Amino acid sequence: MSIGDNGKKPSIEKALGLDTPFDEALHKFINISKEELADAAASGDGDPIAEGATEIVPFKGTRIRKAFHNGEWYFSIIDICEALTDSTNPRRYWSDLKRQIIEIEGHSEMYDEIVQLTMPGADGKMYKTDAANPEALFRIIQSIPSAKAERFKRWFAKVAYERIQEIQNPEIAIKRAMLIYQLQGRPNSWVEKRVRSIFVRKELTTEWKKRGVTEENEFAILTGVLSTHTFGMGVADYRKMKGLGRNHNLRDHMTDLELIFTMLGEKSTKEIAEIRNAQGFEQNKNAARAGGTVAGNARKGLERETGRPVISKSNFLKSADEPEEIEDQT
Repeated sequence: MSIGDNGKKPSIEKALGLDTPFDEALHKFINISKEELADAAASGDGDPIAEGATEIVPFKGTRIRKAFHNGEWYFSIIDICEALTDSTNPRRYWSDLKRQIIEIEGHSEMYDEIVQLTMPGADGKMYKTDAANPEALFRIIQSIPSAKAERFKRWFAKVAYERIQEIQNPEIAIKRAMLIYQLQGRPNSWVEKRVRSIFVRKELTTEWKKRGVTEENEFAILTGVLSTHTFGMGVADYRKMKGLGRNHNLRDHMTDLELIFTMLGEKSTKEIAEIRNAQGFEQNKNAARAGGTVAGNARKGLERETGRPVISKSNFLKSADEPEEIEDQT
């Protein structure tokens, strides 16, 4: 690494050409089209919200589970029953209520709006449970006689429609993500790198689509090729090494250096694909190998110079897994 004009070594980001000003990176990310955001969901690394992703949202001592399905959040109906009633058996309460809604009140069409989605149980295992989107859930809540209902409706509307706001204005999404990272205690320098990495990833997935990579499994395979040649291990092994579950975003648990070399591999792959005019899956797979090798060689070079590995077992699980209590502002 050469010495700059001020007599100091340039930062690793500058040396690798990854020093895009933060404001510029943020601006470019915000202006990425909805179509590009949707394409990136097929990459397999959790950007943006992936089909089947689950979260837990606390409400007044009750944990409400939700799962992302067909472009929107679906909420566990049993959890809603527990939050709104004093029932000691919310599962039985929902079973009786469902029969009442469908058979007695005649809302048979609502049965089609209730889906079974896989969500984490109290024991940490995944189970199928009845779930409904916000529209259907509001109709169900109307049938629950509870003094908590009105307050819950206002809180629920805020939580349920955050995703709609994000789709309409991506700036809200990135600002919310930055706030969450900061609340989790992530250093500002890490947050800036994470935002840049999102921008670099979106550029690459957009380029892949332009060059004929269209299948979800192809995005995942190319991502695995990049990871293998950059870090010497595929995405699944990398996640296992860091002790991450299937719902954890690998990049959210990378160190600064891991993010930097991830970005280098992806920027290199994009440049190589353009220069080679790579078309189709196989040619882009070769470009991913080459781009990952560029990043892998740079990583090995830094490790030789410092005597320390870039790849780390560290993660942010302790803070990231503590769900934030959403304030009831009613």
